[in-house]
Amino acid sequence: MTQAVQLKPQSPLLSVNNIEVVYDDVIQVLRGVSIDVPQGEIVTLLGPNGAGKSTTLKAISGLLKTENGEVSRGDIHFMGERIDAKNAEDVVRSGLFQVMEGRRIIEDMSVIENLKLGAYTRNDGQVNQDIEMVFNYFPRLKERTGLAGYLSGGEQQMLAIGRALMARPKMICLDEPSMGLSPLLVKEVFGIIEKINRDQGITMLLVEQNANYALKAANYGYIMESGKIVLDGSKEQLLNNEDVKEFYLGGGKETRKSFKNLKSYKRRKRWL
Repeated sequence: MTQAVQLKPQSPLLSVNNIEVVYDDVIQVLRGVSIDVPQGEIVTLLGPNGAGKSTTLKAISGLLKTENGEVSRGDIHFMGERIDAKNAEDVVRSGLFQVMEGRRIIEDMSVIENLKLGAYTRNDGQVNQDIEMVFNYFPRLKERTGLAGYLSGGEQQMLAIGRALMARPKMICLDEPSMGLSPLLVKEVFGIIEKINRDQGITMLLVEQNANYALKAANYGYIMESGKIVLDGSKEQLLNNEDVKEFYLGGGKETRKSFKNLKSYKRRKRWL
């Protein structure tokens, strides 16, 4: 009688394991954060301003050193390789690209030049082909032939995402893609993010203030407060969680007059 073979569960594409982050050797921002991002999925990281979401992305992307920060404890693995000690360029070469908050496009360069900048780590001769691929997702960009600084906020966000695609990443970290956009453009940008994930199979880690759109797009979500993960679950679990409804989705069974009192007592008692 043959014995059944036990198959090991597939390791996540990105694994953040109990990391702590310190700035200027003194200020501790992250306090034991652990996140797993499975291949091909969209995972969202939610939380109030100052919770440590952007710091988490910078730790993953190798950008902490530019702000005198470091991962002082824990480790980060991408595709089975440890990356928390790598610089940003090497992280990009490994297949992980971050679209930073505020877009960070080069305003005095054209759309085409910005897109080519995203492909600076490549030498495969298919850059022009991929520019056309970006234009298929963002046809509005093809019509813009002037400097990128003259693009609208929504167009600049499209350009920032398109620039990330030019690196041919296996994973994209997106930091506040809806910031400063009209409701109509937010819907359009999130629709394209989901389409890129479906078409290209690119894994995404999404930091976003608009919890409704983020959770509807994601497969799984984490909620951060004060540098810690306080809650996580599938899209369905979080959308139906009364705490999440109350604090992030504008719903819940009870109506409160004072968010401050609720934050300092009820939420922290239940979550922390």
